[in-house]
Amino acid sequence: MKHAPLVVHLIYRFDFGGLETLVAECINRMPAEQYRHAIVCLTGYTEFAAKVSRPGVDIIALDKPPGLALATHLKLWKLLRRLKPAVLHSYNLAAVEYAFTAAVAGVPVRVHAEHGRDAGDPHGLNRKHNLLRRGLTPFIDRYVPVSDDLQRWLRQVVGVPDAKTLMIANGVDTDRFRPRQDQHAAQRREFVIGTVGRIQDVKNHSGLVDAFIRLRDLLPNERDRLRLAIVGNGPLLNMITEKVRLARLQDVVWLPGSRTDIAELMGGFDVFALPSIAEGTPVTVLEAMASGLPVVASRVGGIPEVVEDQVTGLLTPPSDPGALAEALAVYVRDPALAARHGAAGRARVERSNSIAAMVAGYARLYDTLRATKSRTSKA
Repeated sequence: MKHAPLVVHLIYRFDFGGLETLVAECINRMPAEQYRHAIVCLTGYTEFAAKVSRPGVDIIALDKPPGLALATHLKLWKLLRRLKPAVLHSYNLAAVEYAFTAAVAGVPVRVHAEHGRDAGDPHGLNRKHNLLRRGLTPFIDRYVPVSDDLQRWLRQVVGVPDAKTLMIANGVDTDRFRPRQDQHAAQRREFVIGTVGRIQDVKNHSGLVDAFIRLRDLLPNERDRLRLAIVGNGPLLNMITEKVRLARLQDVVWLPGSRTDIAELMGGFDVFALPSIAEGTPVTVLEAMASGLPVVASRVGGIPEVVEDQVTGLLTPPSDPGALAEALAVYVRDPALAARHGAAGRARVERSNSIAAMVAGYARLYDTLRATKSRTSKA
């Protein structure tokens, strides 16, 4: 029996996060007879690898050290020569340079996805990085931005031709993430502001804690029932934990670290908050909307493309804890408005961000590029 063609997903590290969730969902849901998959991690992976439920998916760590690490290119070249994939699908800045390595190794199709930017370069203006992206254009068959904002940036700032980009919107599992059945949520004693994501500077969890402190001062009659849940792990978790301790908020701020029961935890939130400095289209926002939660988030990146201000949530300027506290207060004061915005968010995700549409989009892209390359090689 002939094997289905292989897609190698190249990622910096396979750990708890939105991008990694999308990779796992894509692998799990793409028909087995259409494509096989392997995940290659430049550095390593964690227990999050169990998120890949499809059998026969190899997860390989290259153990790249910090810095340029030219030896990693050689390790990847040897691996690709052995695996002989039909497609290399790389993700974000850390993996983009390896499109060249894949081309030299004879991988016929190279796809590179841009899911967002980091806090060090929130607007994507770093000239060195953009020269790298632009210089690799001949070796990348298609750039895949996940938002209109990222697509405009690739065209206008990086200089990638329109013909080499295809926007594929992130998707979410609307069966797993559903509104809670608690019909008396508005009467619950606690009001829980929740967020889920890797604890790193770009997500601005420090600003969320500052906003929570201001919210308690803003609503003194409500402060006893206000709670904050920050779910996730990352390099700044200890700093956030210490910030909460110094503010004497340990009894009202929950920091559980990484969790695998995100859908169930969302059911305990009353509002979802994401005060990021930069974003693509955050998966956790889509999951929150699918869960029927109103969203308070920064007006950055692709967030305004999914969170419609005053309709499915409230948008605030980035790095403005005062504005974030005021927006959160709106929903504390008006639970009926929170319910309306949450319902509108659920409807929006069902209409525009299904997981099935995302997976079909990637499969169609792989098919199209493989067919095009096959015709070119025969010409």
